[in-house]
Amino acid sequence: MIAAKLRAAGVIARRDFLAVVWSKGFVLFLLAPLFMAVIGVFAGSLGNAAQDNAAPAIGLAMPAADARALIAARDRLEDRMAGPVPQFTVLSHDPDADGRALLRSGGGHLAGVVTGRLAAPVLTTTGEWMDIWQGMLSEIAARARAPGAAPFVKIRTQMVMTSAAHESLGQQATGQAGQTLLFLLTMLLAGMVLSNLVEEKANKIIEILAAAIPMDALFVGKLVAMLAVSFVGIAVWGTGIGVLVLTGARALPALAMPAVGWPVFVGLAVAYFSLAYLLLGSVYLTIGSMAATVRDVQTLALPASLLQVAMFGFASYAIQRRGTGVDLSAMLFPLSSPYAMIGHAAVDGAMWPHVLAILWQGGWTLAIVAMGSRLFRRRVMKSGPAAGRTKKKG
Repeated sequence: MIAAKLRAAGVIARRDFLAVVWSKGFVLFLLAPLFMAVIGVFAGSLGNAAQDNAAPAIGLAMPAADARALIAARDRLEDRMAGPVPQFTVLSHDPDADGRALLRSGGGHLAGVVTGRLAAPVLTTTGEWMDIWQGMLSEIAARARAPGAAPFVKIRTQMVMTSAAHESLGQQATGQAGQTLLFLLTMLLAGMVLSNLVEEKANKIIEILAAAIPMDALFVGKLVAMLAVSFVGIAVWGTGIGVLVLTGARALPALAMPAVGWPVFVGLAVAYFSLAYLLLGSVYLTIGSMAATVRDVQTLALPASLLQVAMFGFASYAIQRRGTGVDLSAMLFPLSSPYAMIGHAAVDGAMWPHVLAILWQGGWTLAIVAMGSRLFRRRVMKSGPAAGRTKKKG
C-alpha cells in the first residue's frame, strides 16, 4: 500500500516538475529575485537600525562602594549625555580581576569591563567603543568621587580584538539574514504550488487525477515536484551570485560566523527551507481543498500569506528574546519554527534542538497533508455521487 502510494507520488512529481521547468513562464520566474533583492535591502536596513539602537552593557569589577557610586553617578548623568549611555552590571568586587577574561566569559550584552578602583579605573573593550566610552567614563567617575576630589579621572585602557557583545550581535545579524533569506525564498517559491493547483482546478484535470490516484499521494507528489523546481531556481540564482563574487563584486555584506559553523549552518538552512516550503505548500493545498472556485482559492490564499509574514516577524522578534516564552513559542509553532530555528543555529551551537525541530516540523507537514487530502477527497470525489443521488430523488 505504501509502496503504491510512493510510486503514484513519484509519477505526479515527475509530471509536474517537467511541466513547470519546460514552460516559458519559468524563465520569467527566474527573474523574480530582482524584486526579492529590493525587499532584502529594505529588511537589512531595518535590522541595522535596530542594532544601532541597542545599548550594550559595561561590567564592573570594583569594590562594592566604588561600584555603587559609579552606578549612581551614571544614573544622574544619563539624561545630560549625548548618545546611548551603557548600562553598568556588577560582575565582581575584586578590583584586581582580569578584564579580558571577564569580557570573554561575559554574556552576549557585555561590550566592556571596568576594573580597578574609582581613583584609577581600567577600561577593557574593543577599539570601536574605546574612544566613545573613555571620555564618558572619565566624566562619570569624576562625579562619583567624593566632593573636593580632582574634577578629572584618567581612564587607563586595554584593547581587545572582540567582545562577547560584538560576537553576539554579529551572530544575531547572521541569524536575521538567514531568516530573511528563508522567508523571501519560501514566499516567492511556495506560490507555485497554489498556481499549479488553480490551473488544474480550472481545467478539471485535478478531478481526473483524484479519481485515479490516492489523494495523499497526489498532494505529496505536487509538493515534492514544486520543491524540486524551487531548488532548480535557487541553483540558478546561486550560480549568478557566485559569478558576481568571482568577478570582483565586493559590496556583499560580510556576516559573522554562526555558532554551528558555516557548513552546518548552510545544511540546516537547506533543511529548514525545505520544511518551511512543505509546511506552507501543504497549507496552500488544504486551502485549495476548501475552495469551490478559482476565485475562492485566490481569496483564501491571502490570509495564509499574511499569516506567513506574521510568522516571520514573530521569529525575528523572538531571536532578540532568547530563553523567554516568546522564543519557545516561536520554536514550537509549526509555521514560525523554521525561521526561529535557523536564527538559533546562528547564535547557539547546540545541535539536539535542531534534530527535534526537524522531526516536529516534518510531523506537522504530514498531518496537514493528511487533513488536506481528506478535505479534497470529500469535496472532489463525492461531488459526482452527491449529484446523482439528488437527481434520483427528484
